[in-house]
Amino acid sequence: MAKKILIVSGEASGDLHAASLTREILKLLPGTKILAVGGENLRQAGAEIIYDIKGLSVIGLFDVLKKLPAFFALKKFLLERIRQEGLDAVVFVDFSGFNLRLARELKNSVPAVYYVSPQVWASRPGRVKTVKQYIKKMIVLFKFEEEFYKKYGVDAGFVGHPLLDIVRPEMQKQELLDNLKFSADRPTIALLPGSRKQEVRNILPVMLEAAKLINDDLTAQFVVAKSTSVDWQVYDQIIRRSGGIEVKTVEGKTYDCLNIADFCLVCSGTATLETAIMQKPFCLIYKMSLLNYLLYRPQVRLPYIGMANIVAGKRVVPEFIQFNANPKKIAQEALRILRDKKEFQKITEDLAAVRSSLGPPGAARRAAEIITGLLSSRSIS
Repeated sequence: MAKKILIVSGEASGDLHAASLTREILKLLPGTKILAVGGENLRQAGAEIIYDIKGLSVIGLFDVLKKLPAFFALKKFLLERIRQEGLDAVVFVDFSGFNLRLARELKNSVPAVYYVSPQVWASRPGRVKTVKQYIKKMIVLFKFEEEFYKKYGVDAGFVGHPLLDIVRPEMQKQELLDNLKFSADRPTIALLPGSRKQEVRNILPVMLEAAKLINDDLTAQFVVAKSTSVDWQVYDQIIRRSGGIEVKTVEGKTYDCLNIADFCLVCSGTATLETAIMQKPFCLIYKMSLLNYLLYRPQVRLPYIGMANIVAGKRVVPEFIQFNANPKKIAQEALRILRDKKEFQKITEDLAAVRSSLGPPGAARRAAEIITGLLSSRSIS
């Protein structure tokens, strides 16, 4: 009898990882029915989308409060659907604010696996209790996460990072340079302002202002890596208002943009690890509303927010957060790194070490093997 799984993701990065996982599950167990809360990546991977995630992503408490009715409605819808479907397993992918609450509501009525761990090691460690009580298996992407969970008696397995199988350019470097009418002799700087509308609105203006200052000192060329989940008009309005700097915008080709870049300005999040995997020196930038920052900053227990720095256990790339996200400071640091060949090389080597610590390729396959083992035995080994 065909197995049936529900996968619950809520953001662009989760949709990407869930899609890779879905493909591997279907290879191992053809005929498995996979229902999903997800987006286009999951749909193309073969999942049946029962709720599209467009508009679910939130930043900060006030964004959450505005969308509470939608989250309550989604939880009610899923609980009813789970009762109707007779599922063999539920797989939660990131999106911890919603997924951990849903796991509590399920009360272990369906075997639950978590793929892409909540960052409980960085903030709100009390969530570990919820994980231990309601999640049968935590599948983690970083070795230090496995060690962290095992200290608390959580059954966690390290599979490596799925981005190692995903992060690769599709075009030849010269092809994109030619398409953009960029010169191979001028430095190229890629701007990655995030995959959420509010992130782009908060961070792209800072990046563009920093780009102007960089360009005043170093004649460069700039490309904005546009997320497919944010409307063009958001970028167009910000770029028009910035004035004085010529940038090219490329949609859905982040890895190609990174491939042609000599240096990058990157929004905190998945993109920082993607940039690290591509071994491109960068400045990390993050800015949110003041009230959200004041609420969340005291909860963060780590000295860094960028995964490259967290994995390395040291400052590999500079971080410019909130009040420190100053275009002048960012431009000065970018220019310093670009001009200091030894520093540039050291960052590149440190990023290579970060990449090597992420395990071998094939993370999604290993995660799928754990999940299909559950489907076969109805218990986690």
